[in-house]
Amino acid sequence: MPARRKAAWRLKAAWPVIVCLALVLSSFPAFGQERYPSRPITYIIPFDPGGQSDVEARRQQPLLEEFLGTRVVIQYKPGGGGSVGWIELVQSRPDGYTIAGVNVPHIILQPLLRDDPGFTLDDMEVIALFQATPIGLAVHRDSPFETLQDFIDFARANPGVITVAGSGTHTGHHLASLQFEKLTGARLTYIPFTGAAPQLTAFLGRHVTAILGNSSDLVQHRDGMRVLAFGSEERFPLFPDTPTFKELGIDMTASIDRGVAVPAGTPEDRVALLERAFLRIMEDEAIRRQMTAQGFEPLAMGRQESARYIERLQAEYEALLEAMKE
Repeated sequence: MPARRKAAWRLKAAWPVIVCLALVLSSFPAFGQERYPSRPITYIIPFDPGGQSDVEARRQQPLLEEFLGTRVVIQYKPGGGGSVGWIELVQSRPDGYTIAGVNVPHIILQPLLRDDPGFTLDDMEVIALFQATPIGLAVHRDSPFETLQDFIDFARANPGVITVAGSGTHTGHHLASLQFEKLTGARLTYIPFTGAAPQLTAFLGRHVTAILGNSSDLVQHRDGMRVLAFGSEERFPLFPDTPTFKELGIDMTASIDRGVAVPAGTPEDRVALLERAFLRIMEDEAIRRQMTAQGFEPLAMGRQESARYIERLQAEYEALLEAMKE
């Protein structure tokens, strides 16, 4: 057989093997590229265990692992009203293997109010916002304050005597306290804690007079407290008899929105995959019903919607903080 025909015959005989090999190789990343995710993802919670950020991360954890095909390791980094965890986030490699829970307005307020918070909004990319908790002002069930006006009158006549538990400094709870004082003339003593769980423990243990609490905590412990007002636009469904601050003539709202972020510069394909994972969880009707029953307001905001929302809130908070200086 001539050499040329022999070579052609060998190539024809080997063709099925070549095709199979090409298909196998095409299923692997190009040389130098890592399949993502190929190792565990660290999910930083910047508050104490047991709070809303932790509860939601634990709910998400098994679903994320199923969707992403890798372990998701929850790591607690409390302190500084969340800033300790967010500093760690923005200092980590932007490779999609470190994500962190974020709270709005905390991530807006801290760069506005602190000289050097260790991070800015430009250092991170919020990939989803998935829940909100309106803030309510509550006292103990046997408190002498029957109404919000009782509370205000006492706080005006006794400046600083009423102690109010909140989660962190330069956070949504802290701002709500300052805004409440500005609008009512009341003078409170705000006591910051490293998260919702220790904040609630201090209140239930009667170490403070009142609490600016998240709606989910107020729902869970409603039998032991009296909620005087809610910071929602409309009455909170699980507290239909409790008025809003606005109903009572105090023009303020207060809520904490929670989501997740990655360091700025994380590759687009990895950000998109994480965004899809979180939004798929939040589109699950069973999850949404569960959250609502627990006192959360479900959200399902992706990257672009979250960015627009945060930009709008930043402008509002800048104006609010300027007005509070007057």
